[in-house]
Amino acid sequence: MSSKRIVVALAVVSLLVVGGCSGRSGTETEATGGSQKESAEVGSGDFGDLSGVCGPGAAKSATAQGVTADEIKVGIFSDVGFTKNPEFVDAAKVFTSWCNAAGGINGRKLVAEVYDTKLMEVRQRMIEACRSDFALVGGGAALDALGVKERLKCLLPDFPAQVVQAENAFSDLQVTASVSTGSRYEPFQGFRQWLLQQKYPESKGAVGIINGDSPVTKVIGTKTVESMQALGATVTYDELYPAAGVSDWTPYAQSIKSKGVKGLVFMGQFTQLLKLEDVLTSMDYKLDWIDATNNAYNQEFIDNGGRSLGFQNSYLDLSGAASLESGDKVPAVRQVDQMYDKYAPGTSVTFPGIRAIAAWVLFAKSAGSCADELTRKCALDVAKAEKEWTAGGLQMPVDLSVADRPVPCYDIEVARPGGWQAADFGPTIDGLYRCDAPIYEYQGEYPKPVTLADIGKSASDVK
Repeated sequence: MSSKRIVVALAVVSLLVVGGCSGRSGTETEATGGSQKESAEVGSGDFGDLSGVCGPGAAKSATAQGVTADEIKVGIFSDVGFTKNPEFVDAAKVFTSWCNAAGGINGRKLVAEVYDTKLMEVRQRMIEACRSDFALVGGGAALDALGVKERLKCLLPDFPAQVVQAENAFSDLQVTASVSTGSRYEPFQGFRQWLLQQKYPESKGAVGIINGDSPVTKVIGTKTVESMQALGATVTYDELYPAAGVSDWTPYAQSIKSKGVKGLVFMGQFTQLLKLEDVLTSMDYKLDWIDATNNAYNQEFIDNGGRSLGFQNSYLDLSGAASLESGDKVPAVRQVDQMYDKYAPGTSVTFPGIRAIAAWVLFAKSAGSCADELTRKCALDVAKAEKEWTAGGLQMPVDLSVADRPVPCYDIEVARPGGWQAADFGPTIDGLYRCDAPIYEYQGEYPKPVTLADIGKSASDVK
C-alpha cells in the first residue's frame, strides 16, 4: 500500500459532515488523460473483482435528462462551504478521471458537477440539480432531509456516499450500500454486543452517552440508548454538549467519574472527544471502553491523542467495510489508493472517500449495463437487482434489493499510539470481519423515509 498518509472520517453530526468542493457554480471534474501504463488496476476499466465497470462502447443516443451520446452529467452534494472538507469532490475527481481514461461508460464521458450545500442550502441545490442532472452520485449533506422531497418531485435518482437523516435514509429512488444512521435497525449492535457482553461484561451496569446537541445526533443518541438497553446495559449517564464545542471539559469528566461510568459512547466531533479524553486521563480515570464512533477514524485523532492513546481504550466499528489498513489483503482498497496517487496526488484517501468511490462503482456498473438505452429506471433497476454487492471487494456483501436492512457484519478498530489497528474481536471471515451481529429493530417512534407516495407520485412515473 502507498506510504501516503491516510486520513479517515465518517460524519454523523451537522458540524462534522464530510464532503466538499470548491463551489457549485460551473464546477466540473473531467479526465486528466494521464498514462494508463503505470498499473493495470488503475488503467483498466476493471475495479477490484468487477470487470468492465468502465470502458468504451457504441452509445449514440440522448436517452434521458443529462445523458447525450457523448456524456452523462451527474451531481455531487457536499457541505464544503461549511465544513471546508473536500472528500467527496476528491472522490468524484478520482473516479471520473479513472473511468473516462478507461473509455467512460459505454463511451460516454462522466461529467460531475458539485453542489455546495453549505449545511443549510440543501433544498436550493437540489432544485438546481433537478434542472440538469441524470442522477446524484457519491455525495452527502448533513441536513439531507431538507432536499429529499424536491429530489423525489423531479424523480432524481440518488447513489449516495453517505446518508444522515432518517427522512432521507432509504428514501425512494435511492440506492445505497453504505450503513445508514436512519434505518429501522441498529447498525452497531454486533460491535456493542462485543463490548458489553464479551470484552467488558462488567461495564454493562454503568454505561454513559454524551452527545452533541444537534437535531441529527439527538435522534441517533436516543436510538443508541434503546439498542444498548436491549443488550442489557444500564445507562447511568446521558448528557448533551453544545454542538459548537466545549472550551473546558472538566465538569463533564468529573460527572462521568462521579457516576462511575465504565463504558462511554461519544457522538460528535472527534476533536471534542480528544479534549474530553485528555481531561479524563489527567484525572487518572480510565474507562473500560469508549465508543469513539467512526468519525474518529483518522490520523488526526492519533496525532493528537497524546497520553490517552496508551491509557484509554477508544474503539470504533466499520460495520463490514474494509479498513484502510487492509490494502495488503483487499485488492480493491489497494486500487483506490493507486487511483488517488495517479489522479489526485497528494490528496488523502479517507473513509468517506472510499464510500464515495463505492457509490460511483455501483452507479457506473448499473449505468453501463443499460448500454445505449440508459434511463433512470434502468439504472435504478439494475442497481437494486444486486443481491451480494461488495463494491468490488470494499465491503462485505449487501443485498441491495432490500431497501432497509440490518447490518450483520462488523470490524472493530482500536486507537493505539502507533495508529488505528484491528481490535481483538475474533474476526472469522478473511481475518477481517465477523458477521454474527444480532438484529435489533428499533421500537421507538422515529422519523420515517420519504416515499414517492408522500409527494403524490409513484414508481410508474420514473422513466
